[in-house]
Amino acid sequence: MPNTYVKTTDLPGVIPVFPLDGGLLLPQGSLPLNIFEPRYLNMIDDAMAGDRVIGMIQTAAGGDRERPRLVQVGCAGRITAFAETGDGRYLITLTGLARFRAGAELPTQTPYRQVRADFSAYPDDLTAGDDDPLFDRGRLERALRAYLEIRGLQVDWSAAEAAPQEALINSLCMALPFDPPEKQALLEATTPADRRAALIALLEIGGADPGDDAPPSVQ
Repeated sequence: MPNTYVKTTDLPGVIPVFPLDGGLLLPQGSLPLNIFEPRYLNMIDDAMAGDRVIGMIQTAAGGDRERPRLVQVGCAGRITAFAETGDGRYLITLTGLARFRAGAELPTQTPYRQVRADFSAYPDDLTAGDDDPLFDRGRLERALRAYLEIRGLQVDWSAAEAAPQEALINSLCMALPFDPPEKQALLEATTPADRRAALIALLEIGGADPGDDAPPSVQ
């Protein structure tokens, strides 16, 4: 089903949220999810019967285990693929729409949480960005190779080399095993150029030899 949202003002003002630390969704990105908790199965049922929009968000320190505090910024996505397994799980794909600031949480009867979502700070998120001709893709590749080698990880290099710039950056930010605060920093990067710079800095820090001089800072 195609995306029918042209402006962030077209997006719903209240959305259900799926708190998942380390789970990063970016605008234009695709995130596969395996849903098995009853409350989130209920959330997906309701979303599929409506506009198919849910918000991915991480938690902050404080609150209780069942209802932890939420960070201020998440990303709304639309369910673009759905399948049900024989044991009752849902396998879905969320396609990122736009980031939002989480406002007041609504007192609802649903087992899942819902918040007021303010998209006004991110008017450009619904539009795919153009490639930056000045982007140093070679530096990204060198940093990525060092990062992966230290962790014993692999990527499909032929697919990475063929991927458009934004799709490559998004997929790396979302898939690589960065810590939750690092994932949040990537989400909150103001512009695509800021996100590319932050990603390269994280890769260079993570791929630095312990005997090297001090690695670059993400700041």
